[in-house]
Formats: sequence, C-alpha cells, structure tokens
Amino acid sequence: MRVRIRGPNGQATISLAETAKIGDLRSQIAEKTSISNFDIKYGYPPKPLILKDHQDSTKLLEIGLKLDGEQLIISESTGPISSHASSATDNSKSQEPNANSISTGTTNSQSTGTASSFSFEGVGKAPPAPAQQPNKPLSLTRKQTNPLDAPELPLPEHAATMVLRIMHDDNSCLFRAFGSAFFGDMDNMHELRSIIAQNIQAKQDTYSAAVLDQEPDDYCKWIQTPDAWGGAIELDILSKHFDIEICSIDVQSLRVDRFNEGTPQRCILVYSGIHYDTIALSPSDAPHKNACAPPEFDTKIFDAADPLVSETAVELCKVLKERHYYTDTAGFSIRCNVCGKSCVGEKGATEHATQTGHYDFGEAG
Repeated sequence: MRVRIRGPNGQATISLAETAKIGDLRSQIAEKTSISNFDIKYGYPPKPLILKDHQDSTKLLEIGLKLDGEQLIISESTGPISSHASSATDNSKSQEPNANSISTGTTNSQSTGTASSFSFEGVGKAPPAPAQQPNKPLSLTRKQTNPLDAPELPLPEHAATMVLRIMHDDNSCLFRAFGSAFFGDMDNMHELRSIIAQNIQAKQDTYSAAVLDQEPDDYCKWIQTPDAWGGAIELDILSKHFDIEICSIDVQSLRVDRFNEGTPQRCILVYSGIHYDTIALSPSDAPHKNACAPPEFDTKIFDAADPLVSETAVELCKVLKERHYYTDTAGFSIRCNVCGKSCVGEKGATEHATQTGHYDFGEAG
C-alpha cells in the first residue's frame, strides 16, 4: 500500500505491506513527521481515523482500513499520549529510512497504445453549470486510426532526445500525465483526485461556486469519481500543492498555459483537445535524433530557468499539429451511439445528453 501523509512540516510518502499492522502505520507516521502524539484524518470530507482502541499488532485490514492511494492529514494531538503511540515512536527510531519518497527524476514504463473510449477533458474548462450538467460524464469513442508515430526531437545540449510519452485514453489522463511526470507513477489517480477535493474544501473562498460552476461540495464529490475529467482548475491546484510549475501546451493553438509560474522546477504536459500526454527527455547517443533508452530513464522534471526545453517542447507540438494530433472540440462531428443523432462539438453532445440521458458518443466521419 502506498500512502501519502501531510503533516505540519510538509509531505511524505510511505509504503506499507498488504499485511501491515497498526503499529507499522504509527511507526512510519512518527518517523516521517517527528511527532510522537498525533491525530489522523483521512477521506473526504476529512474524518478522524481513531486507532487508540486497537493494539499495534492488529492488522489494518482486520479493522476495514484500505489506505492504498489515500492521503492522511497528521496534526499534533493535545491529548495525553497513549502507550500505543509511545511504542510506535520507539519502534520508529530503529527503522531504516523509507526509500519510497517522491521521485522527480525518473518514471516507470509508459503505455504507448491508445484505448478506444475516453471523456471530454480540457484546459480552462470546468464541468457544465448544474442546470445544464448531465448526471454523469460523456463518453466518446474515437475513430480507429493508426497508432501515433510520436515525434522525437534532438536536444544535444542535454545529450538527450525529446519524446512524447502517451497516456492511456481514459478519464484520468490528466492525472496520469502529471503523476507520470512528478511521481514517476501513472497509477496514483485516486490520491491526486483526493488532493484536489481537500484543497477545494480548504480554500472555498478561492474555489467558489462561481469558479467551479457548481457548489464546492458537489464538485469535490464529482472530481473523486473515476469518470470525472480534469482541466485548468486541477492543474492550478496540483501545481501549487506540489510547488512546481506545470506548463500545458495546446496542440491546436500552440498556446502555453503556465500554472504556479515562478517556481524553480517545471513539468510539461501536452493537451490535444480531449487528452493529456507528457513531455520527456530520453538519454540518447549523438546525433540524438532517436530515443532508445527505456522510459524508466526519462527525465520529466526540468529546470524552469532553462528555456531550451520549453522551446523544443513547443516545436514538438508543432509537429503534432501538422499530424493533426488534436481534436477540435468546438467543431468536430460526433454521433450518439444510442439513438444515432448527429451533434456538433462538445456543446452539442452535452445538450443532447441533458435532453435524452444518452452519454455514449462516437466520433463521426
């Protein structure tokens, strides 16, 4: 199990075996936060996680705790320290440091295939207003095309080749793309969605109903469902939460949207109308025209003061635009797979879904 903890002095990631016991959890929290007596909250809305009634030898699964992908909020307790907490603190002193903290330099293997079904996603776009919003996300089946021959551009100054790492076509591609870049892991969507909800709940003056186009509580519930897509709001929150600049390049317009600009490091995502992918540098041999190293050797976190990476990323997106690797969500033709009605663009699909309850669409033509 992989669990993220957020304490008064920052954040950390811990790993627990499936057979982990309460004492293991307490020990790792004490080690990572340096707090001997603490309270725990988890979930949305955050609720107390009470462990004092259980022995350290009790397995987490025995009390129904499934923490994989969860974020725990740790605060110093003002109550008396329990014998269990004291034991956990003592045990933590003899443990080796955890080696599973956030990695910002490498990534696991990426999938370069494309699935056939995904939902509308977009930079600068929240879900439709409540009065017009379908009660579940729209699904779009893309026309069958040949797999993308992802462009590769030489970057000899970095002894590397710039490549596009293609994410799965699903409702979580934004979270996969960011997780791939920041964590080196595409499978932390649940954790990232939870972080979005917790930030919105904590900052409702910033993320108000006017910004979200619906009540914050409703948005928080929506974004934590596996069918919910992400956009500018999510990129803004993730960039600030993890203190990194996120650049999102729109393939169709070549516009670069920067979130949390001014931080020393950045990652670069590529937005193609209904999908997000990730920019990476792969170490290569001169003349650096072809990437040959496995994806786990990629670099996806870049020095924000280095303009060359950003400029080359835009050049790569120009190649993608020439290959029409984008979807014009305002003007493309789609057909309802339920009744066969033709619609134009995302707006037309949303209106049809609201009127009929049909959510399954296919790209026409």
